[in-house]
Amino acid sequence: MPYFLGIDTSNYTTSASLYNSEDGSMLFRKKLLPVKSGECGIRQSDAVFHHVQQLPEIISRLLDGFDGKIEAIGVSSRPRDIEGSYMPCFTVGLSSAEILSSVLRVPLYKFSHQSGHIAAALYSADKTELMKERFLAFHVSGGTTEAILVSPDMKKIINTEIAARTLDLNAGQLIDRVGVMLGLSFPCGRELESLALENTERLNVKATLKGADCCLSGIENICRKAYDDGRTKEYISALCLKYVENTIEEMCLRLLEKYKGLPVVFSGGVMSNGIIKNNFEKKLGAYFAKPEFSADNASGTAFLCYCKHKIDNRI
Repeated sequence: MPYFLGIDTSNYTTSASLYNSEDGSMLFRKKLLPVKSGECGIRQSDAVFHHVQQLPEIISRLLDGFDGKIEAIGVSSRPRDIEGSYMPCFTVGLSSAEILSSVLRVPLYKFSHQSGHIAAALYSADKTELMKERFLAFHVSGGTTEAILVSPDMKKIINTEIAARTLDLNAGQLIDRVGVMLGLSFPCGRELESLALENTERLNVKATLKGADCCLSGIENICRKAYDDGRTKEYISALCLKYVENTIEEMCLRLLEKYKGLPVVFSGGVMSNGIIKNNFEKKLGAYFAKPEFSADNASGTAFLCYCKHKIDNRI
């Protein structure tokens, strides 16, 4: 039974996945990098150190009892598919994948972390047929807030081109900063959503955009003022998420004026938020990754590995 191994060592998660090409199932293991209480992130040098410590454990857990055959290995080697895209944390996964490829004598395919996110969303939403056409994909996380124009590509499987982006803060950064301000544990998305669901106060928000690009840093200031004014945690949480929702929705609507009729796919940890997901599915008819495939994971990379191997070997 042929399997395809995916490895991803992103800024906050160590992960590895096995895609079963016979039945289409995906097995994955992942572990968050430790972030000190009260802090909103981690230095790259610390991220590299923790990945070196965690990746052997993750792969060992994934392959425990495994008796199949690994046909090829895929790895996230860079953040995006643009020239000069680089982040030290991805070198841990890349070097490990190169060793495994050499030892197992199987092909190694390199992809961007962003392409992996998009592929994971398509896989989990059962919409992989979109890889054969153009569509819009949003990658919204702690490190990225971008709208991507995606098109088929025989060499890379999918070709990505930035259609719109944040001009300052990323949505995930905003959520974590507001969450830490409220005393929540990093990453703060789930706790912030739980608090937001308890809010009963009216929200009045307006997105700040330049064309289809967005600006999010002002929202942090609005939330901090609400905090200083003694507003409830529930209200501040709902306010923050409503601003994010309104901003991403407006970006999408402006892009759909230009790219009429294209399907829309949402990926990234921020898009696992149930409030935003439910509203966007109703308003935009968009497709979402399942929550377990939204945040950083190697599953999209494993699936891309399968697709690339299939094309290269004309299977």
